Amino acid sequence: MAKYKVKVIRDLCIGAASCVAISPKVFQLDNEAKAIVLDETADTDENILAAAQSCPVNCVIVEDENGNQVWPK
Repeated sequence: MAKYKVKVIRDLCIGAASCVAISPKVFQLDNEAKAIVLDETADTDENILAAAQSCPVNCVIVEDENGNQVWPK
């Protein structure tokens, strides 16, 4: 079971798709070329964090199981 909760701030997303490239089972671009979360349990926590960290505008928010923000710091 994944310990991270993931969300995308759509207003900030520029559609760079780096998150999709790193974790395509978790992230996808929608019809507006904005990232969406498909299934936050479909990849390892390490890979999900790497995908979030790859975002050039830090629009992918990662929280731990207690709701503490892990990324961006």
